[in-house]
Amino acid sequence: MFTGIIESLGKVKSIEKDRLNVHFTIESALSGELKIDQSVSHDGVCLTVVALADGCHTVTAVDETLRRSNLGAWAVGKKVNLERCMPMGGRLDGHIVQGHVDTTGRVVEVLETGGSWRYTFQYHPTPEHLLVDKGSICINGVSLTVVEPAGDLFSVAIIPYTWEHTNFQDLQAGDAVNLEFDIIGKYIARHLAVYGKG
Repeated sequence: MFTGIIESLGKVKSIEKDRLNVHFTIESALSGELKIDQSVSHDGVCLTVVALADGCHTVTAVDETLRRSNLGAWAVGKKVNLERCMPMGGRLDGHIVQGHVDTTGRVVEVLETGGSWRYTFQYHPTPEHLLVDKGSICINGVSLTVVEPAGDLFSVAIIPYTWEHTNFQDLQAGDAVNLEFDIIGKYIARHLAVYGKG
């Protein structure tokens, strides 16, 4: 389990295709502290460390992950938001994040608002992917608060610290982002779908 509080920015150093799988080698300040088999959130996607060398770590994404997330569009040099799993007894500073991306969205607009930024996203809404004003959403692994969801659009506010320490600084209109909806909302939606008519 993760919390959506980014620990470090990594950079994609190499990409190697292996049939339907893709191996990503990431350079980061965290890489030297990782171990083989450790689960790490990469832009919100939980991936397993499979190799370590020279201040870098390698993870593998399978076809399902590539189709459901934005990883298939990654290129060498891309900045990646990294977070290790929350330790038992740790503080839940963000919200409960599983590292299981539900879908992707696209940046519609980025507005500088007197010292912070407002990002608006578009996505394909479904009954199980609930958004609530002032509720939680995980975007590229970052725990954020939903602002004014309406139809297929919603916004978030980004403070300077988050902008400086995540890859939100590189996002532009048209870019794809990974979305993980609040697990509590997903369970409620599933319960209503199965038992709501009873």
